[in-house]
Amino acid sequence: MTAGIETAARPEQTAPAEAPSFSEATRVWTKIGFLSFGGPAGQIALMHKELVDERRWISESRFLHALNFCMLLPGPEAQQLATYIGWLMHGWRGGVVAGTLFVLPGFLVMLGLSTAYALWGETDWLGSLFFGLKAAVLAIVIEAVIRIGKRSLKTNAMKAIALLAFLALFLLNAPFPLVILLAGIAGYVLFRTGARTPAIGHGAAVEVADNLRTDHRASPKGALAAVILWGALWALPFVLIWMAGNPGQYSEIGSFFSKMAVVTFGGAYAVLSYVAQQAVDHYHWLRPGEMLDGLALAETTPGPLVLVLTFTGFMAAYRNPGGLPPLAGGITGAILTTWVTFVPCFLWIFLGAPWIERLRENKALASALAAISAAVTGVILNLAIWFALHVLFARVDTLRAGPFAVASPEWTTLDPSALVLALASAILLFRLKAGTFATLAICGTAGMVLKYLGLA
Repeated sequence: MTAGIETAARPEQTAPAEAPSFSEATRVWTKIGFLSFGGPAGQIALMHKELVDERRWISESRFLHALNFCMLLPGPEAQQLATYIGWLMHGWRGGVVAGTLFVLPGFLVMLGLSTAYALWGETDWLGSLFFGLKAAVLAIVIEAVIRIGKRSLKTNAMKAIALLAFLALFLLNAPFPLVILLAGIAGYVLFRTGARTPAIGHGAAVEVADNLRTDHRASPKGALAAVILWGALWALPFVLIWMAGNPGQYSEIGSFFSKMAVVTFGGAYAVLSYVAQQAVDHYHWLRPGEMLDGLALAETTPGPLVLVLTFTGFMAAYRNPGGLPPLAGGITGAILTTWVTFVPCFLWIFLGAPWIERLRENKALASALAAISAAVTGVILNLAIWFALHVLFARVDTLRAGPFAVASPEWTTLDPSALVLALASAILLFRLKAGTFATLAICGTAGMVLKYLGLA
């Protein structure tokens, strides 16, 4: 055995929970959709708590197996994770419902906020509504880092990979896809050198996953059907645009954000600067600074942070609606942008997931994905620190020295109210074992009261 590599102990066996009905799963996906604050770290933490810890609908290993695959895809990994798990539980209809409900509440909220922004240019009043929720999500994210870390970092090699992934992101601002790719290569190398690695998601712990469907057959015919169906749905808006006389602005919006759907590795921040530059300087959809306003709106809503693109599409069509009234044009632009952003996510899952499930017992892939699981722990830790800094401090700068770029808060801008709410959330979750909904409800209400009294 290679020095420093430990043999992972067999995961503990627990009794499987009863498989959920489709209607029961739909109710839970609806709940998750409305409570999915905090960006990918908070959303992954919420799903882990709801589906793995509390309901035991899916095993820890199967959850991480799905997450590993989603981390390799372009687009919002949390939404794709929901789609994957929904597909595991109830086939294609489960995947469609889970993925759609994960996005729909946030889209509707973002559509309303974009409308208010375009009409009145004022959305500060929304801060009081979401102030407490963001502090509560911070505690949920920290809890998720601890839980996932304990279960995926079972050898010295995995701990080292997690640490290196964290340092690469936190200190060097390394490209996210590169970090994940190198982690997978490291896991494969460990396998080839004879090292034992924990078989995350590959049959080592199937106690809860035994209640999931196991008839997901991978075949070239099924893959072709997925490409044809979801490719046609992806192209549908362009057919409608052509039938409507090919209005240039809508064609540009659809084409631009379709390209973004293919290259958005690592979440919204990976392409945000490029989108802002193109939207302001090239297409003139937004005025300088408005992308930051849109990002602030997206950060206060449930759902993927990439919904900031919905705001961009709304403003682009609102200001150039063609033959439509401005508000109708804005709504059309928002729907078009959201459609071409998220339909490809379903394509990636329904095309790739059956093959990934088929390869669950492949030992080389198991080792590579176990290493990716370790790296994902480092990724979530980096996201948790980033989220904590922006929740607790009003101003966060970046210190640069050579290749290093480190987020540094301005300590005088610490928000005592946010700190108190975050600590209260931690007590509710860690000491009192309160549920996610109860914690969010209590802290959300407390945040509104503090804002109303002028204490936050």
